[in-house]
Amino acid sequence: MRKRKRAFTSEQDDHVDESWLIPYADLLTLLLALFIVLYAASTVDKEKYQSLMESFQSELTGTKIESVHAGLSPNPSSQQPEVGLPEEVVKGESNDKELDVLRQQLESYINNNSLQDMVSLQETEKGIEVSLKDVILFDSGRANLKENSYQTLNGLVGLINTVPNQISIEGHTDNVPAHNTVYKSNWELSAARAASVLHYFESQSVQASRLQFSGFGEYQPLYPNDSVENRQSNRRVTVVILRGS
Repeated sequence: MRKRKRAFTSEQDDHVDESWLIPYADLLTLLLALFIVLYAASTVDKEKYQSLMESFQSELTGTKIESVHAGLSPNPSSQQPEVGLPEEVVKGESNDKELDVLRQQLESYINNNSLQDMVSLQETEKGIEVSLKDVILFDSGRANLKENSYQTLNGLVGLINTVPNQISIEGHTDNVPAHNTVYKSNWELSAARAASVLHYFESQSVQASRLQFSGFGEYQPLYPNDSVENRQSNRRVTVVILRGS
């Protein structure tokens, strides 16, 4: 009897309890699935994220989930990269490049036509501003375009139509009061001149939906109105090719 008892005890000692391996393996599987989900959460690919969530749910529940996104690594679209800049940023950068090319073309146009004394160009936060002195466009105190101004404006039309941006046309005067029966103030004169340029642009196939105008009168001068030259510089129409929104 004593020997039989020792043999039984020896058999118990030789048997190793391996039941802990099952929960350990489940724990490793869950940790793996968790790390995969955390990685997926750091990307923007919606379809990939959905497929990983389905796989994670399948691991937790032990059930098979049918999905059109089956698998942990769906093939990315050939047209859209998984990670990229927002569409608005891409469009903004593209528009800035187009405006930069347009600015260079406008500079060449001004230089090639010897318009440096009458037309100035600058780039601002609003966009590209082309300022034309009133003497190249109008007679004194008038808002009807002079016939010899058409060639200059036609050159601008051809260039601004290379981009889809909105066009703002701004009229400015000096501080000498408008003494005629047509315009009671410099506001009205400046607005009428801007409107004349707008209508001419429209007649030359610039889309009307792109155009707007304003009259600032004497209240946004470039220089103090203390000399003939300064007043002449302040009397102007500015064509602004606005930056894309």
